[in-house]
Amino acid sequence: MNFQNTREFAQSLDAQDQLKKYQSEFEFPKVNGKKTIYFTGNSLGLMPKRAKKYVDDVMNDWANMAVEGHFYAEKPWWDYHERFSNPLSKIVGAKPSEVSVMNTLTVNLHMMMVSFYNPTSTRFKIICEEKAFPSDQYMFQTQVKFHGLDPKDVIVEVKRREGEHNLRNEDIIAKINEVGDELALVLIGGINYYTGQVLDMENITKAGHAVGAQVGWDLAHAAGNIELKLHEWNVDFACWCSYKYMNAGPGSVAGYFVHEKHHTNKDLNRFGGWYGHNKERRFLMEPEYTPNEGALGWQSSCTGVLAMAPYLASVEMFDEIGMEALMKKRDLITAYLEFIVEETAKETGTNLEIITPKNQAERGSQLSVVLHGEGKELFHYLMKQGVVTDWREPAVIRLAPVPLYTTFEEMYDFGQILKTGIQTT
Repeated sequence: MNFQNTREFAQSLDAQDQLKKYQSEFEFPKVNGKKTIYFTGNSLGLMPKRAKKYVDDVMNDWANMAVEGHFYAEKPWWDYHERFSNPLSKIVGAKPSEVSVMNTLTVNLHMMMVSFYNPTSTRFKIICEEKAFPSDQYMFQTQVKFHGLDPKDVIVEVKRREGEHNLRNEDIIAKINEVGDELALVLIGGINYYTGQVLDMENITKAGHAVGAQVGWDLAHAAGNIELKLHEWNVDFACWCSYKYMNAGPGSVAGYFVHEKHHTNKDLNRFGGWYGHNKERRFLMEPEYTPNEGALGWQSSCTGVLAMAPYLASVEMFDEIGMEALMKKRDLITAYLEFIVEETAKETGTNLEIITPKNQAERGSQLSVVLHGEGKELFHYLMKQGVVTDWREPAVIRLAPVPLYTTFEEMYDFGQILKTGIQTT
């Protein structure tokens, strides 16, 4: 498509946008009395208006039924988490039996490592990406120490080549083959939080399995953003948060995937709890732990219903729309934003370097832009003008045009604000 940097052209794209109506389904913060241009759905998604109703439903049931809400609420609390299996399976490319919700992302990764990181004297190393998100780094370090090992001997980081912003998939696979028989686990972010790069999860998973390792993925920035085929790719496990692209609210309950090939493996370690026990026998209070079949067998505690309610509202909206429609708009609006940034750079003579891959197959709803010659002053200017973005040191702003609630005209408006900011700061 031949893009144009005009309001009329942007409006013409909006007129053809089948998802535009969903913008009214969200609450937007305001700056100077005007609705913001919200670019931080990769950090915290906007609140769906229907989320409030779902939370209110739980609160009303609690008020009116108290403990009886566990079984007699319209959406009974005792199996509330099971409502996620079908819609989540479509979002991440899984079977319903392979997905569920519990805890938060890092807690779930720890829980999965109990099952899938079992080091021996000869197979004990973990491969991750260079400068993984800090929470993942701390998780690796503490898990390794828990097993009585030294992180320096265990954690192998795949590094970017000199002068390059993004990892090369072939370098990850080469490192997997190099570590070989010593490799116990590959656990990498499916989308890099800093650059927005999407990794080749299918072939990296194959490579890990070929040397005898388990392979898991941190999908914090991937779930609800890109096409995933976790079952088909034969991924062992994956975890994701729900408050970014899936708009479930701050610190909301997280999701996880365990491939069905592991569901009947009684030798896998796991940290059990009441809600992981055989559902049909749960209230018999038996002393011996018998896990549920499927991903539900990795549950431990009863999951907070109030934390699940906004997430359920959101995944039902995803189910209503479908991932195909979301990704179609994502590709177009991200490309249009890229065009706007490049046009603004030309018009102002500024080096605005987009470090996110240009190939759409290697990115989702995020562009990371290095503001060469521009400092935080420009970032602060954008925020004061109602453009909500985020800053990552040393000089990157991350822009996430979320297809559910971002319009093409907002991309045009952003370009005009950015242009003025460059010229005046």
